[in-house]
Amino acid sequence: MALKLGILDQSIVFPGQTAAEALQNTVKLAQLAESLGYERFWVSEHHDSDRLAGSSPEVLIAYLLAQTESIRIGSGGVMLQHYQPYKVAENFNVLATLAPGRVELGIGRAPGGLPRSTKALQGAETEKLENKLIELQRFLRGPAGEDHPLAGLQASPLPSRPAAVFVLGTSAASAELAAERGLPYVFALFINNDPDAARQAFETYRRSFNYSAGEKPKAILALSVIASDTEEEAAAIASDLLSVRVTLASGKTVNVSTLEQAEEFARQAGESFTAEVREADVTKGTKETVRSRILELGEAYGVEEFVFTTVIEDYEKRARSLALLKEALEEHAVSR
Repeated sequence: MALKLGILDQSIVFPGQTAAEALQNTVKLAQLAESLGYERFWVSEHHDSDRLAGSSPEVLIAYLLAQTESIRIGSGGVMLQHYQPYKVAENFNVLATLAPGRVELGIGRAPGGLPRSTKALQGAETEKLENKLIELQRFLRGPAGEDHPLAGLQASPLPSRPAAVFVLGTSAASAELAAERGLPYVFALFINNDPDAARQAFETYRRSFNYSAGEKPKAILALSVIASDTEEEAAAIASDLLSVRVTLASGKTVNVSTLEQAEEFARQAGESFTAEVREADVTKGTKETVRSRILELGEAYGVEEFVFTTVIEDYEKRARSLALLKEALEEHAVSR
């Protein structure tokens, strides 16, 4: 079976760029991904950041759908804990009505920003993500039933093909949530690069999967990849990328990219913290090298679907990386 491949773009505003330029690069990458034959193209949600322009994935998805023809466009992901499920369902029902079969709704539980933006988005909201996900799935497919306090309420319009829902995560807890709801699960190895955590998450997902929804388990691995024409160039591009795991005094943990971000997160949270700094887990090298590791990871975790994110400042090199990556895995499919 051929591997299924997707792209996650974070609309990074690199030094010397404007946010407008970063978003236009996202549009160009979506068009490139479509021309190369990628399965899907997702955009992320981040708040209160000068470095990341994608604060509203729903809006960006609408624009990307209009600028492409066939590739599936989705969120990687919407941070559902910030919002009322009814409104998220309305947004994605409109998108799915405009582009039937092309819209995907990835749901994440990370804050997508620092404590200040979380407070601005949530206020005093305390409802569990699990309950919100149940509510969201209900509104995506039809009116609220008689058992609902707002029986008959509908997230109009109702599309012929509702957005496909995915759960994104970095732990066994998120895997269990996806399994309970009978939904596809995406483990973000580029955020949590602990192989034991990934293995445990996928095992939990398959063991706990609820088949009563009529679906089969769909496990996807999301990882950071830099493919280049030489090993040296790929290593140089990846040399400054870090993964910093922050643990607050309250026990809450979050993953960020720099120690400065870790310090700011703790300052806004008003807590002391510890930080574990690790080299970012990046699959890097020539197309032969990256193909070898991707196949190795696929076998280790039992997955045949991947979503790739590529942090490369130079747009042409980023585009080259996506082309080499697709080429490498197409060659593998032909050789089997």
